[in-house]
Amino acid sequence: MKKNRSIEKYKVGVIGLGYVGLPRALQFCKKKISVIGFDIDKKKISKLNNGESYLTNVKSNEIKKYINNGSFIPTSDFSYIRYVNNVIICLPTPLKKNYDPDLSYLKNTFKIIKKFLIKKQMICLESTSYPGTTFEVFVKPLKKKFSIGKDFYVSFSPERNDPGLKIDISTIPKIVSGYSKNCIIKADNLYKKIFQKVIKVKTLEIAEMTKIYENVFRAVNIGFVNEMKKICSAMNIDITNVIESAKTKPFGFMPFYPGPGLGGHCIPIDPFYLSWKAKKLGIKTEFIKISGKINRSMPSWIIKKVFEYFKQKQKYLKKDLKNMKFLILGISYKRDINDLRESPALEIINQLLKFKASVEFYDPFFSRIPVTREFNLQKVKKTSLDKSKISKFDATILVTDHSKVDYKKILKYSKVIFDTRNKLRSHNNKKVIKL
Repeated sequence: MKKNRSIEKYKVGVIGLGYVGLPRALQFCKKKISVIGFDIDKKKISKLNNGESYLTNVKSNEIKKYINNGSFIPTSDFSYIRYVNNVIICLPTPLKKNYDPDLSYLKNTFKIIKKFLIKKQMICLESTSYPGTTFEVFVKPLKKKFSIGKDFYVSFSPERNDPGLKIDISTIPKIVSGYSKNCIIKADNLYKKIFQKVIKVKTLEIAEMTKIYENVFRAVNIGFVNEMKKICSAMNIDITNVIESAKTKPFGFMPFYPGPGLGGHCIPIDPFYLSWKAKKLGIKTEFIKISGKINRSMPSWIIKKVFEYFKQKQKYLKKDLKNMKFLILGISYKRDINDLRESPALEIINQLLKFKASVEFYDPFFSRIPVTREFNLQKVKKTSLDKSKISKFDATILVTDHSKVDYKKILKYSKVIFDTRNKLRSHNNKKVIKL
């Protein structure tokens, strides 16, 4: 750790320097509030100390500026928690293999830091989880050491982050809550330094449910529009034209658009968190489960449509896609970011391989496909987008519509393009199959 100034001057500690934590740390630095950033990934810490960014939405020169002026110290040494006034936790809350909530990142981190916590500090959880998590993981054990609301403070403030969206995150209204009135005041005083609008809610559970509600709302509506896409496809109706027509209604309608399936660290995950909690209370979440099932079915539906297309074109095609070559265009879960979490592209690739097809990919943000929780697709190689490479594939499947792609070249040299994002809707080209 570089000690560019007295360590006692560091007011905020951010644990977890990923898509939420790193931008949050830099928000404080911009307001001249010094930050110690914590992460167990020593490669990340090394890059940050060298002024290098590993996120597409964070510039290296911004990191270098705050490293050099001493306002940002990245470290893997959690003992430095004792030197900050506020501890903000931005850690993953994924799913177990059985789709139950996995709070191991939160619980394991708390085990590490609890011996370094001191009076008058505040812990604020930003990670999305089911209502009751903040109390169970933090308040309950901390009560054995502190008087919460008097000599220690616990709050929850859900992150609202949309990677790839070019927006000043300080303009996004910030929800804050706390275990007690004093905890809420502490959280409010901290976050209003970096957000234009802070909204106080009465309890931890209201804030936790607010975040879950926001994300499940999106997941359910995307599930509905994906089912509508299947129906429209069967009826030879363009779903995009339907949506564009429907959204001319000035009330009672909000447009959602279909795609190849859900991805990211929140939208595909949170319905399971809510369903799990509801089940514990004896409540069945049928509607939420159905939407999740539909969204998870989209990669299979896409492969089915691809198979049907080639079976019609090639009568000899029977049970697989053996000897056929496919280009997967885009593997991140959304455009213009280097994030693979829960990306439907991985399931599409996996299913093509099961059908004995040959698969390569192109994505401007990845040189290879890293191993994920569910998939090991390292044998799938990256290709380039020149004429000879594109034209060798039997089909291109457009999964992620990155802006840094020459789509004119894709249109010119691809034999057929299965467009799962409706990216090429303005091109009246017989090569394009809308899925």
